[in-house]
Amino acid sequence: MQRRVYLDHASTTSVNPDVLKTYTSLLETYYVNSESLYDEGNKVYQMMEKAREAIAGLLDVKPGDILFTSGSSESNTAAVKGVCFACPDKKHIVTSCVEHSSILNACQQMERVFGYNVTYLPVDRNGKVSLQDVKKAVREDTALVTLMYVNNETGSINPIPEIADYVKHHTHAFMHTDLTQAVGKVPLDLKCVDLASISAHKLEGLKGSGILVKKTFVPFEPLINGGEQEYGMRGGTSNACVNMVFAKTLRLALENGKKYHAYIAALQKRLLEGLRSIDGILINSPEDAIVSTVNFSYEAIPSEVMQNALNRKGFMVSARSTCDSRSTNPSYVLKAMGFSDVRASSCIRVTLSQRNTEEEIDAFVQAVKEITENYG
Repeated sequence: MQRRVYLDHASTTSVNPDVLKTYTSLLETYYVNSESLYDEGNKVYQMMEKAREAIAGLLDVKPGDILFTSGSSESNTAAVKGVCFACPDKKHIVTSCVEHSSILNACQQMERVFGYNVTYLPVDRNGKVSLQDVKKAVREDTALVTLMYVNNETGSINPIPEIADYVKHHTHAFMHTDLTQAVGKVPLDLKCVDLASISAHKLEGLKGSGILVKKTFVPFEPLINGGEQEYGMRGGTSNACVNMVFAKTLRLALENGKKYHAYIAALQKRLLEGLRSIDGILINSPEDAIVSTVNFSYEAIPSEVMQNALNRKGFMVSARSTCDSRSTNPSYVLKAMGFSDVRASSCIRVTLSQRNTEEEIDAFVQAVKEITENYG
């Protein structure tokens, strides 16, 4: 039976065995509604609040700043719409042209339905937004600046601390950052960040689990109405056990990010050296990308053909964000970086974790070499 090799950790991850064990144990006992007034309900509520406190401690924010959500798509959407609806006198948003679809589609909806004006900032050849462009874009009526910390296709790292510091001290706008691909991969500094999104399933946690960091002073209109769950900011019966285990998921992700950084960096170096030894391979990720991401192109073979060929050889990879994986359009991220349609239509994204091995990397490089020789 062919061995399958998973190289798509930016898409999703397997659940950490310790997280799964804790979740299963919790689910068997703490199934009652956390809003119930009897003893069991109070117990679940208290446990969930302890998890909220632990998460806040890990991120160096206050417990009241943590809102549990279903993941980053909800958190991103809530950040954009929640702040804008609460600031009706401000009709301008600043974002970039390479954001996740949850941000781009939310911004486009704000334009189309609610008459907002959105500035979509460009990126440079390394896929980064410049502080100078942010300074030029922000206006008196800017409600929100929303920029991802790490790009999900290329691994490019935006200068979020510097941008957030400027937005905080020199504008009247609020600052949101999408941390989905950043947790455990870059140092997190949320001192000047007003809102931030995190998803558990990118961190060896459970799907359908995430948080929105929303500082308590940030005005916000809830998108999901209901009871008083999440301080009245997100209605609906709390997914208590999932929320509880998010604290462990985040702690392990931060610990493992430090523990395995050098190991993953060595895998990335091995992968890059192998790919560069193949004639025609072009590396799209910048030199200072996060160590777990390598985006490359072989222009003679379209992304879908390369993916299918690699799949037949036992390798699971993506071409772009998995949310757009069935699209045959060129990668809008690579296009924004100045690459040609051909290069942006032949990209492959490899994302690594500590669960990969040198042998898998060598086998992958050999598979790419064989495919380029047979199809190129």
